[in-house]
Amino acid sequence: MLDLAAHKTIKRKVSGYFSFRFLQMTASELPIDKLPLAIYYEHPDWFRPLFAELERRGIPFEKIDARAHFFRPEDMQPRYSLFFNRMSPSAYLRQGTQHGIFYTQALLAQMEYAGIPVINGTRAFTIETSKALQLSMLESLGLPYPRARVINHAGQAVEAARDLRFPVVVKANIGGSGAGIVRYDSSDALEREANAGNIDLGIDATALVQEFIPARGGHITRVETLGGKYLYAIKVFSSGDEFNLCPADACQTNDGVELVRGACAVDAPKTGLRVEGYDAPPEVIEAVERIFAAAQIDVGGVEYTIDDRDGSLLYYDINALSNFVADAPRVIGFDPFARLVDYLEERMRG
Repeated sequence: MLDLAAHKTIKRKVSGYFSFRFLQMTASELPIDKLPLAIYYEHPDWFRPLFAELERRGIPFEKIDARAHFFRPEDMQPRYSLFFNRMSPSAYLRQGTQHGIFYTQALLAQMEYAGIPVINGTRAFTIETSKALQLSMLESLGLPYPRARVINHAGQAVEAARDLRFPVVVKANIGGSGAGIVRYDSSDALEREANAGNIDLGIDATALVQEFIPARGGHITRVETLGGKYLYAIKVFSSGDEFNLCPADACQTNDGVELVRGACAVDAPKTGLRVEGYDAPPEVIEAVERIFAAAQIDVGGVEYTIDDRDGSLLYYDINALSNFVADAPRVIGFDPFARLVDYLEERMRG
């Protein structure tokens, strides 16, 4: 048997060896919770608050620009403790760069095959980038949404709208920030534009023909989630038939107080959007959490409206990218980016 002194000597040597070995490890050999967090993003301004909070806490992370990137299919070693997908479906609207929307699906699958935990992975991004799939999922969950038809040719728009109430909108399947949505007040107007070749189905040649819903109270409601659970809700008021209702672009509260828009570009135009914090009712919270469980979206938002014609509640948009409301502490009473980083830390440890 070893005496106590010999046991301690061996223990020091073994411990020293493993400490040295840990320092010599390559990134692929490190324990998963010691690897950096990856932030995969595309917009140069939307993510500044997230980066700032990560830096403030000293959390190691790597920025991955979705506009110019490559990966090796044979690289199956975990290089990150967590991969956070922050790709936007509106990326194609920003000029001068490649948008990376379709590339992202392959990259997310690569991360998942490599065993790297992904926030908003392939299932979430597939739902995010297809409004047609969103409606099919809502139907499968028994949740209400505006009546719509899905088309893959502009010549089908008039026939698809035949049993819908006008006005209707033609809505690109891949949109974001209100892009690719055009309102038509009559069947004749829709037919004229279809015959003239003026209906654009978007970058995947697929679109919805959907009833336009007059919003009761002049606002929609957006419910944000974190880890698939309710985080907060806001009402977003617009000055007219506005389709870009990004709450990070809102410039004032509903009572007219100007907001600091830290999440979007500092030179973004004043949008006329107004917001106010709101406590979503339990039945909405339950429905939204069901939506995110089905879509496997970890962080995102759902938008709904009340049809002013009959008072029905209709869910109409599912987002796997949340920039959060501008000047959040003023509007909702806390900083959601701090909560987001809490969640990221928990997932990295998990």
